[in-house]
Amino acid sequence: MSDVFAATGRRKNAVAQVRLSRGSGKIEVNGRPLEEYFPTPALQFTVLKPFEVTKTSNTFDVHVKAKGGGASGQAGAVRLAIARALLEHDVAMRPALKEEGLLTRDPRMKERKKSGQPGARKRFQFSKR
Repeated sequence: MSDVFAATGRRKNAVAQVRLSRGSGKIEVNGRPLEEYFPTPALQFTVLKPFEVTKTSNTFDVHVKAKGGGASGQAGAVRLAIARALLEHDVAMRPALKEEGLLTRDPRMKERKKSGQPGARKRFQFSKR
C-alpha cells in the first residue's frame, strides 16, 4: 500500500490537486502555509473540516496545488480533494464523510450572461414612454 494519497477536487472554476502523506499535520497550499494562503478562519475551517469529521487532525501532511476561481471556490475544492484522498486512505471513513456532505461535488456554477441584457438575470431599465 502506498504512503501518498492523491485526489482532485473542484468547485465553481477552482481546481485543487491534493497529495496526502503521513506526517504532523502541516498543510501547504501553492508553496505557502494554510494560514497565509487562506487568511480568514472561515476558509481555514472549510479546508480542515474533513480532518475534524474523521478525527485525523495532525496525522497527515497535505500538499495542495490550487488554481482558478477565488478564495472561497479554492477552499471548497481543497475540502473535496482532501475528503477524496482520505477515502483513498481508508474506505471506513466513507459514512462519516458522506453524512457531512463532504463527498458531494457542489454543482453550482456562475450563470452565463445573456445577450441583450447587462448580466445573467439583470435587465436594462424599462421605459414605457
